[in-house]
Amino acid sequence: MRAPYAVTGYWLIPTADHCTWRSQLAAIHGVGGDTVIRIGWGLQARATDEDGRILDSGGEAADPRYERCREDGLSCVAAAERDLRALNPGNRVSWTFVYRTDEAFGPKLFRCPEVEKKIEVDGRVFYRIVAPEDGSDDGDCTNLSARGRGYHVILVAAARQDSLAELLDLGDRFGVKVFPALPLAPRDPAQATRASARGIDTLTTLTRRILTDYGDRFAGRASLGGFYQPFELQMRDMVYTGAPEGAEEAARDHPTLRVYASQHRIVEQVMPDKPVLVSPYLEARKEKGFSATPKEVAAGFEAMARTGVGIIAPQDSRGTGKVGLFWPDERDEPVDERLRPVVGEKTNGEAYHGSTRDYYREMAAARTRMVEQGHDVQLWANVEAFEPSGTEACGTRTGSRGRTDKDRLDQAVTQVGRYVSKVVSYMWSDFFTCGSPSLSEEMAGDAGRPIPVEAVRAGHDIRDGIELRGYDLQLGGKVTITWEGQDAPRTAEVAGVNLAAPPPDTPDRLMTAWVPFDWTQVPAGTWVRIEVAAPDGRTAAEPLHVRIDV
Repeated sequence: MRAPYAVTGYWLIPTADHCTWRSQLAAIHGVGGDTVIRIGWGLQARATDEDGRILDSGGEAADPRYERCREDGLSCVAAAERDLRALNPGNRVSWTFVYRTDEAFGPKLFRCPEVEKKIEVDGRVFYRIVAPEDGSDDGDCTNLSARGRGYHVILVAAARQDSLAELLDLGDRFGVKVFPALPLAPRDPAQATRASARGIDTLTTLTRRILTDYGDRFAGRASLGGFYQPFELQMRDMVYTGAPEGAEEAARDHPTLRVYASQHRIVEQVMPDKPVLVSPYLEARKEKGFSATPKEVAAGFEAMARTGVGIIAPQDSRGTGKVGLFWPDERDEPVDERLRPVVGEKTNGEAYHGSTRDYYREMAAARTRMVEQGHDVQLWANVEAFEPSGTEACGTRTGSRGRTDKDRLDQAVTQVGRYVSKVVSYMWSDFFTCGSPSLSEEMAGDAGRPIPVEAVRAGHDIRDGIELRGYDLQLGGKVTITWEGQDAPRTAEVAGVNLAAPPPDTPDRLMTAWVPFDWTQVPAGTWVRIEVAAPDGRTAAEPLHVRIDV
């Protein structure tokens, strides 16, 4: 039996056990999920030795993953140079890149079969791609033989069985859209948080080749939802002008945004009906010199939208402790004790420039501005399903971070829910599946608990009242309204559900409920706390805090 939850999309880590994918997608479908986002792999520049063997990332020894790739007694890089010189003696290999994946590709990955090929060695599969060092990507072999040039060799360590085809089949079965990752850009050696401008042409070539193959094999597949841009970037005040390379204005652009744009243009050219999703992180801690205010983050949203991204799903950054969940009237309250290892013994206002809600409100306004300027961009929320540190670790790949609980996840949904069109979460494996009961089991067992996201003053017929917006709002539910200075809390029942449509660009399952309430009882400018309970008595994890000029 399905028990739909407010979060409807989840990140997945690739796994070697393909049976796990089936159980994961079945479980995600069971809690109302309709989207999975795959974490992918990075393109890396590598040195080679005198025999053309690819060295490890430290450049010290042959990398065993790629050392297995041999042709005619030669390393695959040496064989590539031999084949290039057979077409023109002036051809040479000037740089080598590697890429690993659990996918398998078709013939559309290649442009020149004389030098590009699929290589099978002892049950291992490799793909060899060559790219002119000037950034061009020839459609056939003509230019490779016409004149001598330098070429970059991309050696892909792949799989015999295509994981993406399997995931798309499962997506069709369970009604889930899959967002595979684009190749991750190489990192700038001088500043690892930025994508490297060197190698951008080779990254673009690899992206084009993979997407051309996807277009040939997966065109029309409903389960292919779009593509995930995996290079993580902090959302802050950034610039992207889109000026041509070498232009004076281009120097103002954030280098990672230029890398984004180069990849996103390929998606637009090859698969224009599929959006690119990116999930930047927020940093609100005042003690950090690189933190950003809500207004600065909104400026970053606008710059990111100009790169051609279709979905921006900012990490709420509560799991890392970089942003807190609190209301404006709670700025003087102590931070959540689970955040103290990150920010210390401070109040919310001392620790952070703003709350999660402050940041998403400003990004929603930025999104409206960008849509008015002709940019087709959506705002989603990526709520982190973990804590900065935890007593219940979820495995070696999650480090010291532990899973969170459903109450805290509900709180995050309340904070972001008014301003986004979809809520997704990092990550299903392992934060939703570890522990007993697991977080996903908690969600299923607690299905139907209300999660309010907004309350506004709204009359019905001639009566004053409250329009609630949220999830699992039920007729007969109870609302408790309190404010400072009142004699006793006021209570009222939900008198109507879905009497009005939710605002546009909000999640599909968001609903409205109406509660009779005389707002003239509340002194002007007073903060009001609204607690929502289901008919069975279960109270929402997070009350709403509203202030209405009555």
